[in-house]
Formats: sequence, structure tokens, C-alpha cells
Amino acid sequence: MKQHDEVPRHPTVGEQLRSQGISRRGFLKFCTLLASSMALAPAMVPKIAAALEQAKRPSVIWLSFQECTGCTESLTRSHSPSIEGLIFDAISLDYHHTLQAASGYGAEAAREEAIKENYGKYVLVVDGSIPLDNPGFSTIAGISNVDMLREAAAGAAAIVAVGTCAAFGGLPKANPNPTGAASVADIIKDKPIINVSGCPPIPVVITGVLAHFLTFGLPELDSLGRPKAFYGQNIHDRCYRRPFYERGLFAETFDDKGAKAGWCLYKLGCKGPVTYNACATTKWNEGTSFPIQSGHGCIGCSEPDFWDFGGLYQALSVPSGASGKTVVYAAAAGIAAGVAVAAVNKKTKADAAGLHKTVTVEELNQESQS
Repeated sequence: MKQHDEVPRHPTVGEQLRSQGISRRGFLKFCTLLASSMALAPAMVPKIAAALEQAKRPSVIWLSFQECTGCTESLTRSHSPSIEGLIFDAISLDYHHTLQAASGYGAEAAREEAIKENYGKYVLVVDGSIPLDNPGFSTIAGISNVDMLREAAAGAAAIVAVGTCAAFGGLPKANPNPTGAASVADIIKDKPIINVSGCPPIPVVITGVLAHFLTFGLPELDSLGRPKAFYGQNIHDRCYRRPFYERGLFAETFDDKGAKAGWCLYKLGCKGPVTYNACATTKWNEGTSFPIQSGHGCIGCSEPDFWDFGGLYQALSVPSGASGKTVVYAAAAGIAAGVAVAAVNKKTKADAAGLHKTVTVEELNQESQS
């Protein structure tokens, strides 16, 4: 029987970092980067450091269901020294299909033991959607995904749904959804759930959410259950190509002069105006770039049902078929209006420069559509 004064199984974050040879300076540097990534003031750095120093290392159980392993791959694409590495040195990752060394009976025994020993205290991370039409569509050790999810969720303190598949159903849920794919929130209703959407999410967003939970508890969430620190603004508002949009300058093809000059990619299907994520600010690969900066429009992968928005290379105001969400089309109407306003602004500037010309409403409409 365990004694009341027995040393806890998991050391604190501070103890773990010291055992890994992390210096105090390195730890404070990490806390500064963490505060910055969560859009917190510099004055919060000492508070983050103090909280992490004393925080107990939580047990984390990571379940992977209908997914492509892209979320785990994203997380492992970290630089050195990595804040991802610091965070994952600071938790006890007791079960992960891809990263664990054990397999078969040993792997499932590790999951069962972690649930039993940390019941009510562990963090459950889920990536991948859950098929509901037939349990046999996806099983692990003969256990259906939905049964394994419900068993693990029962003893979890909180659930982090990593990736759009876990958060909203993702690609497996795309029409016609042959497996009946569902999100974590569609099934679990009695636990706090943090949706970290993206296909895949940015590594620092995944670890930033885990660090926030360690430090302050549940973060402030938006209406879709996503942390506002990372999903509080849409990509369009933070995009460096936004000035070209305002001036009505759009690339028509991926190799025309507009594309080479960095013009807005809206006409080439960019979904930035209706996509909320930190891509334009946090970026990928040590803050090197993000899809729009690399010359490809945003596909809206952090939004529900993004695969059914319409063609990836069609502008939002010209969706294909009857798929997609009404909110996307409503937003598209506003975007189309913005393009028309840009056309009017171009005429106004021409008039101010003495380039007077009679322009009809039909001509303005043609210019806004071109």
C-alpha cells in the first residue's frame, strides 16, 4: 500500500527539465517563446516559469483513430533546441501508437495501466475521426475506436482533439462520409474538449495548448472549441498579401506576373478570408513560411468541413456543386463585395489623377469579376 508521504510517480516539470540538463537560462528562454506564441505580455514570463516549475508532470494518453499520422509527423518536425522537445520532456507520454516502443499486448497493457494509475488526472489527446457506421472500419487490438475513446475519456481530466479529423471529422467525414466519421465532440459530451484543428496543426500550436493547460488550465476557447490565442483571427487579416487584395490586384494563374509579384491569391481559391489559424503569424519550420507565402492559397484546413467548401482552386464566391457550409458562402458574398469596392477605389484613384473616364455599372461589375 502506498504511503501518504511517498514521492509522486511523476516528478515536477522543473525536476524533469533539470534532470535533462536544461539550464535555468534555457528554461526562461523557453518560457519567453511560449508567452510570445500565446500572445501574452512579457510580464507573464515569470508567472509561466513559476507555474511550470512546480507543475506535476501529467500523464498523457494519445489515441490515433481514422487519421494519416500527419499530426504526429508535424509534431516531430521540430528544430533543436525545440520547444516541442521541452514540452514533451515535461509530460509523461504513457501511450502513443506511433511513438511508443511497445506493441501488441505490451502496448495495450501500458494504456490500461496509465488509465488506472492516473484516473481522473491524465490528459487524453486524440487525433483522427471516429467511425460510427460500423465498428469494424477501424479497430485497435480488437477494440473499436468509439469504445476505446469512451473508455479513455471516462477517466480524463480534459481532452485535446488534435487535427481537424479529431476536432471536426476532417477528410474522413467529407461527402459522402462512407464510414460515418465523427469528431470527438460528437461523441463525448461530459468532458472539457480543446480542439486544435489543422491538417495538420502547427507544432507550436499543439505544444502551446498543452503548456497552457499545464500552466493556467483550460485556455479561452472560441465558438468551435479552439484556443483563441491561436485561432482568434483569420488568416486573411494577418496575410502580407492583404494590401494587394484591397487594391484589387489578384493573381490569375500560378505563373503570371501577378503571382510572381506576390499579388493576392483569392481568385486562385485561397480560403484565408474564412479560415482562422495562426499560419500567417506563427508560420511553419521555425517561422520560415506558410502556404500563402510559398505561393499556394490557403485550403481552409482548420475549419469544419473544409474538404466540402468547393474546388481548392476556385474562389469562394464560385463554389462547385451544392456542398459546403452556408457560412462560407455568406462570407464569400462579403468578399465579392470587397472586390467590387476595390474596383470602385481604382476608378476613384484614376479620377483623382486626372484620368477621367465614364464608367458604367456594367463595366464595374465586369472589372470586379475579372
